[in-house]
Amino acid sequence: MRKLLRLVRIVLTFWRLGVVELALQTLTRRPAGWALALVRPSADYAGQPRGARLRLALEALGPIFIKFGQVLSTRPDLVPPDIATELARLQDRVPPFPAAQSQALIEQALGRPVGELFAQFEPEPVASASIAQVHFATLPDGREVAVKVLRPGMLAVIEDDLALLHVLAGWVERLSVDGRRLRPRDVVAEFDTYLHDELDLVREAANAAQLRRNMADLPLIIVPEMHWDLCTASVIVMERMKGIPISQVERLREAGVDIKKLARDGVTIFFTQVFRDGFFHADMHPGNIQVSVDPATFGRYIALDFGIIGTLTEVDKNYLAQNFIAFFRRDYKRVAELHVESGWVPASTRIEQLEAAVRATCEPQFDRPLKDISLGQVLLRLFQTSRRFNVEIQPQLVLLQKTLLNVEGLGRELDPDLDLWDTAKPFLERWMDEQVGWRALVRRLKDEAPQYARLLPDLPRLVHHALERPPRDDRDLLRALLREQRRTNRLVTMLLVAAGGFLLGMVVARLVSQIVGHGGL
Repeated sequence: MRKLLRLVRIVLTFWRLGVVELALQTLTRRPAGWALALVRPSADYAGQPRGARLRLALEALGPIFIKFGQVLSTRPDLVPPDIATELARLQDRVPPFPAAQSQALIEQALGRPVGELFAQFEPEPVASASIAQVHFATLPDGREVAVKVLRPGMLAVIEDDLALLHVLAGWVERLSVDGRRLRPRDVVAEFDTYLHDELDLVREAANAAQLRRNMADLPLIIVPEMHWDLCTASVIVMERMKGIPISQVERLREAGVDIKKLARDGVTIFFTQVFRDGFFHADMHPGNIQVSVDPATFGRYIALDFGIIGTLTEVDKNYLAQNFIAFFRRDYKRVAELHVESGWVPASTRIEQLEAAVRATCEPQFDRPLKDISLGQVLLRLFQTSRRFNVEIQPQLVLLQKTLLNVEGLGRELDPDLDLWDTAKPFLERWMDEQVGWRALVRRLKDEAPQYARLLPDLPRLVHHALERPPRDDRDLLRALLREQRRTNRLVTMLLVAAGGFLLGMVVARLVSQIVGHGGL
């Protein structure tokens, strides 16, 4: 009964704000006039843009639908740009739950009273969202910490709303050919996974720890340290960060922060995470970023909230770097070839057709100064162009594009003259230099040398075993001998290649270490 009432509320909300009308127009090629009349929105919302009506409907339906809209805003390959832009404005702010309840949840998760866990605990939360809220506290040894607590009963609420979303997605897919093209069930399934991951705060703590290690040698950003003995799936305790929200530019100026440098640093941090580490903070909106005013770390970024992290493989990074470089060289044929080589566009795609589409998409960008070109918009337009050729954009690249747009918007809000290409180009060229040429050969030989060393002692025994193995049947003697000869030849070849590769790797590694030791590289 509870689910039925919830479904009725969802349908009525969608009807009142015109989302049902929007769905009918989108999923039906020629909707009947009488059908549109039946689903016309109320007069209060009839004149508003479709994206705004959808955003308001999701806000009215509560936290889970707000989060769904936020995730959908990161999928411009599935929704039109005007709707994606409007959904990106969704704010995940809800009233806090009572302090007594928060303390009870902490005590249940950590197995001790709050008075024993902390010398001081501030009952008033400093932040509250749909999934969790945050309190400040002080450990018995005097260290200041932030305590993040999951909202009570979230799993039941999430399961109910997700079940309804799955039902709605199934209806859309069954009732419309265009609806099937949007893959609604796949989108809801992706959201289901994302939301359940966010319910595990240990995963967020692990993301933060990895990012902290990666950024240890880059003195531009601070990532809070996790107190692992006080971390569970429902409660995590981390180092308290003290800074000014990056959106409060006037306060930063008054504190003496170099705003132009801050803008450049944000881009440097992002491209370092993407092209060096392949592990990036994918939720870099202003609410999750502060700037340190502590004398020891003055002017550094402070990263918060690590529930959404993007990862890239070497193939992904290679694809991105080559695409960006080909784009700025106006080599549209290479951009088209990269789409096919990546396997995301069918191999039967005609290169010249895709090249023409990419040219029409990208060439207008060069009518403006280089500093005004948006790398995020370039990626977005490439994704939208690719959709015409039946490409399925990988989720990690869509997440990257969304984060890049955030970084660009933030950087240019701080410094309107920020030249992103001037900042990004050294990372792309350095990364390409490391992937191609003798530097890449040296690095790979050094990486593989331990494997060669482990393989070499076993090869003589494997060869002897292959030579001594008797055939199972005398009638198959000739066939067995030929098979063993081929196997022996392969093993001997492997032995020679491995030995040669091992020796070459050791020589090159020794040479490189000597050069590095003398400052030659």
